[in-house]
Amino acid sequence: MSRTYDVIVIGIGGIGSAALFHLARSGVRVLGIDRFPSGHDRGSSHGESRMIRKSYFEHADYVPLACRSWELWQQLEQESGRSLLQPSGVIYFGQTNGVVMTGVRHSARTHGLPIEEMTAAAATERFPQFVAPPGTSALYEEDAGVLLVEECVKTHVEMATAAGAETSLNESVVEILPTDRSVTVQTEDNCYKAASVVVTAGAWTNSLLPALNVPLKVVRKHLHWYHTDDRRLQMSAGCPAFFVEHQQGYFYGLPEIGPAGIKAGEHSGGSEVSDPLHDPRAPEPQDTERVGQFVADFLPQAACRAHQQKTCFYTMTPDEHFVVDRHPQHAHVVFTAGLSGHGFKFAPVLGQRMAQLALGADSTGRAATKELAARTAFLSCRRLIGTE
Repeated sequence: MSRTYDVIVIGIGGIGSAALFHLARSGVRVLGIDRFPSGHDRGSSHGESRMIRKSYFEHADYVPLACRSWELWQQLEQESGRSLLQPSGVIYFGQTNGVVMTGVRHSARTHGLPIEEMTAAAATERFPQFVAPPGTSALYEEDAGVLLVEECVKTHVEMATAAGAETSLNESVVEILPTDRSVTVQTEDNCYKAASVVVTAGAWTNSLLPALNVPLKVVRKHLHWYHTDDRRLQMSAGCPAFFVEHQQGYFYGLPEIGPAGIKAGEHSGGSEVSDPLHDPRAPEPQDTERVGQFVADFLPQAACRAHQQKTCFYTMTPDEHFVVDRHPQHAHVVFTAGLSGHGFKFAPVLGQRMAQLALGADSTGRAATKELAARTAFLSCRRLIGTE
C-alpha cells in the first residue's frame, strides 16, 4: 500500500533540504527521500565549507538571489541557534579585462554593491599572505563569507523535521510516475504518492527525469586541504576567501576554519563522469598537481603541506546557468538542476522557490518575488527544455 503526501522532495542535499524546510513551514504534509544519509559526501553538498559572495561575475541577475540567500541563512542561524555563515570577505585576482574582474565590476555596479579596486601591489600589501599572479589586479568585497556546508544541510533537515516533515534516508528512488493529478514515486522498497514532487537530485537528475532532454553533464571535482603554520591564513585572523583567474584556469580558496587547514580547488575543468553512483572518486594526479602548483605560487610563504582530499560532482548545463522550472509535460513535477558548481550559496532561496512552485505559485505570478527573478537562469531553463 502506498503512503500519500502533499509533496515529496527527492534528494535532500543543499537545495532539497531547504525545499523540505520551506514546505514543512507552510504546513503541508511533506516527505524527503535521499539515497544517502543526511549531510553525506556522495554529491555536491559537502566538504566543510562553501563560499558565499554577492558580487557575481557569472551574471548580474544572480545578485538579488545572493542577497536574499544571505538574509535567509542568517534567519536560519537565528531560528536554529547555530553558526552557519561566517563573514570573511573575498578577494579576486585576475586580468583587469578578464571574465571574472569584468563580471564582478558589472554586477556590483548594476546592484550598487560596495567593492574595492586595488592594484596587485596594494592588495598584497594589505594581505601579505598572498602573491598576486603576474599581470593581475584585485577586487575586494567585504560582504562575503563562508558557509559551513554539512551543518547547513543538517540544520535545514532538522528544522524541517521539527516543523512536521518526514524523511526517509538510505532509500533509492527507482522511478517517478506522473499522472494528470498526482505523482507516484517508486523506490526500491516502497511506493509513495503525492500531489506534487520536487526533484533536487543533483548528479542523478538525468536518470530520474530522462524525458526532460536537458543536456546535463556531470564532472568530477576535487577539494584539497593544506596544513600551514601561517596564522595569517586563519579566518579568525582576518583572512578572506579568494578567487583567482589566470591562464591556467579558475582557482579558489577558503581560509582555515578548523583543524583540516586551508581549502583550495580548481573551479574550471573537471573529468566527465558517466555513473556518479559507482564513480571511484579517487584523486587525479593532474588535478592534484595543478591545485598544488596554484597554492605554491599564490601562498609561497605559507609552506602549505597537502593534508586531505575529497571529491564532489558538478552538474553542468551548457551555459553554466541554473535549471529551475516545472516539468514541461507535468506541471506538478518541479526541479532544480545544473547548478554548475556555484549553486550551494543559493540553497535557501532556491528551496523557497521549489516550495512555491510545488504548491502552485506560477513563475510569472505575484508569488515570484523580485529576489527570485534571476532572468538568465530561468530563461536558460526554458530554452533548454523547449517551453519558450
